[in-house]
Amino acid sequence: MSSHVTKFLSPTHKVLRFLERSRGLWKRKHHELKMQVKLAANQVRAVEKSRQMWRDRAQAAEAELRLAEAQKNTTHTAAS
Repeated sequence: MSSHVTKFLSPTHKVLRFLERSRGLWKRKHHELKMQVKLAANQVRAVEKSRQMWRDRAQAAEAELRLAEAQKNTTHTAAS
């Protein structure tokens, strides 16, 4: 079996320019994606905080309503 090896002899300056451009594009893409991930994580954290605040407010309002109903029932029962 014969081994046929082809050598490509591109000028070094062209190879370097290609590699630098490729690396620059990769780095730019990486930084953009990293920023998008960070923004998404911040958005998720803000939404979770907001939901928790509204959940706490709803639970407090329900507790207040139950207390008011209980007081209404005790005063209504005492008056009877």
